[in-house]
Amino acid sequence: MDDFIIPQEQIAGVTRGIKKAFGVAAFDDIRDLTERPGSNRAFRIVVKGPAYLLRINTRPGDMTRHFSCMQAAAEAGLAPRVHYASTEDRISITDFVQAVPFPVTDALLRLPAALRALHALSPFPVAHFNTTCTFLLTKGPALDGFLQKFRTANILPQPDLDLLFTRYTQLAAVYSSLDPDLAPSHNDLFKPDNILFDGRRLWLVDWEAAFQNDRYADLAVVANMLVANETEEQMYLYEYFGAPPGSRQVARFYLMKQLAHMFYAIAFLSLGSAGEAIDWREPLPAYYDFQRRFWRREVDLADNHSKTVYGRVHWEQLRHNLRQPRFDEALRILSNPHGS
Repeated sequence: MDDFIIPQEQIAGVTRGIKKAFGVAAFDDIRDLTERPGSNRAFRIVVKGPAYLLRINTRPGDMTRHFSCMQAAAEAGLAPRVHYASTEDRISITDFVQAVPFPVTDALLRLPAALRALHALSPFPVAHFNTTCTFLLTKGPALDGFLQKFRTANILPQPDLDLLFTRYTQLAAVYSSLDPDLAPSHNDLFKPDNILFDGRRLWLVDWEAAFQNDRYADLAVVANMLVANETEEQMYLYEYFGAPPGSRQVARFYLMKQLAHMFYAIAFLSLGSAGEAIDWREPLPAYYDFQRRFWRREVDLADNHSKTVYGRVHWEQLRHNLRQPRFDEALRILSNPHGS
């Protein structure tokens, strides 16, 4: 066991995992893949020839939901095979995916099909902490504090802030009146790093945020990254539903896309600005140009400036969408329980 790479306090647990999974006491090779300080530890290990992903979860919290969702997804062929998982040691060993570039044209077909399969699995456990855009529909002190903090941070100019909260109030009122449409969800697919393609198959990884959520949350977050026009939207939704979607499905999808824009704009403008004024005069890339670069892993959200740019591109796209007739039409369709 490589004492210089594996954290000292995790060596015993890793040794147990490798012995349980492969019947040997140690790996043959190891490479540290940990992204940055504070991230969960990740390693590419080689055992008796093949490569595997060793993940050591350093964040606090019970691992039961995470590992059970990951196992269910793996059994469905949506996530890499799980060779070992210990909630006590907070360690998992899965197949290692050697990822290659994933063309958007291919992803537009493969990803909605994968989401359809994911959302058809047996229900996932509930979570006590929601880090997805549906948090904005969860009434309570946590949401009130989140929104109030953004209101008083003086990040957006007042007219923009008024527009945001007026439209948010309308959206939340209509969407919260709808019947729940919950499904097993990944909930962290705004990160292209969690969507891997090996040249033949698509794999969804990092199931830490998975729980039973509104099915449109996964669907909208991925679409906001990939879908650039009406033709692509129709194709994307057809692949998900297996048929042309109805007007209420399209309206619900559209409003969830705006809720996702709201969530990521608020979250990343807050994180990126870190209490400092944002220079709104700084040139900003077009939304879909930015998202294409993000998809190709050319953009990293590690530093505050990148977080601010990410928040700004979501805000600029959202501000445009909030002024379009389609927003009001979606509200109208979903406000009428029997019509379209």
